[in-house]
Amino acid sequence: MARKTIGLLSVYLDLGAGRRGVDMGPSAIRIAGLVHRLQRLGFGIQELGTVHAGEPEDVHMGVTRARYLEEVAEVCRQVHQRIRKALEAGWIPLVLGGDHSLSIGSVSGVARHFRTDGRRIGLIWVDAHADMNTPQTSPSGNIHGMPVSVLLGKGESRLTALNGGRPALMSENVCIIGARDIDPEEKQLVKQSGVRVFTMSEIDERGIGACMEEALERATAGTAGFHLSFDLDAIDPWEAPGVGTPVSGGLTYREAHLVCEKAAQSRQMLSMEVVEVNPILDSRNHTAELAVSLIESALGKRIL
Repeated sequence: MARKTIGLLSVYLDLGAGRRGVDMGPSAIRIAGLVHRLQRLGFGIQELGTVHAGEPEDVHMGVTRARYLEEVAEVCRQVHQRIRKALEAGWIPLVLGGDHSLSIGSVSGVARHFRTDGRRIGLIWVDAHADMNTPQTSPSGNIHGMPVSVLLGKGESRLTALNGGRPALMSENVCIIGARDIDPEEKQLVKQSGVRVFTMSEIDERGIGACMEEALERATAGTAGFHLSFDLDAIDPWEAPGVGTPVSGGLTYREAHLVCEKAAQSRQMLSMEVVEVNPILDSRNHTAELAVSLIESALGKRIL
């Protein structure tokens, strides 16, 4: 069997977030041994380079309802292009972030690649937040709280343009896992969207296994496969302290791994990203090391 290749992209971006530091996430994940551990799993590594955002001191914030819009849009454009090139080469894109606004570029890139063959993709979004605000509903104006809405065709035109003239995703193929902190005005958008949200309350009641199986069924129904977007703040801060926006009551270590293990077992994961690792808030790079182990699980590492 031919050796599979990972197209590895680092995105140094924290302008979409309200707190500095997640731009150092890619370096922390690499320091935790990512490349060596992927090679041990049998993957080849093809570096897609790095995408750097400007420093807040050097770029214009713009309107406060969508802070640093121009700079974030440019980063997402570059991510979009590199993801499409990776897929054209037959590689599996793996993006290291960086704040979650980068997903506007990565997911739209995957979606447009498969659209050329008349196929759509699904999305499994693992996150404490729904990230479905628009500039009109966001209490902060931070773009990392808006990417799912953008990918569904709502929001700033500079960002939705990457979708290619229509939404990158169909809401019935989008699932959010681990939500427990949704903004007041955002809740109505979520309810109206048709996106399936598995809150922590539902996960507590039903179990992560059953929820993930349903999510996989929805994300793969009529699609070429799905993109897995994993925000480390989905995990409880006791396990993952070094994240951009920690919220108590998240996934356990084993629940997080089961999400990734089931993604691998489905054999329909097209691409992946891990985001919002903040080394400034971490302890001995623990959260970055957890991110590496989750990536391994999503790419097929098994206990036995």
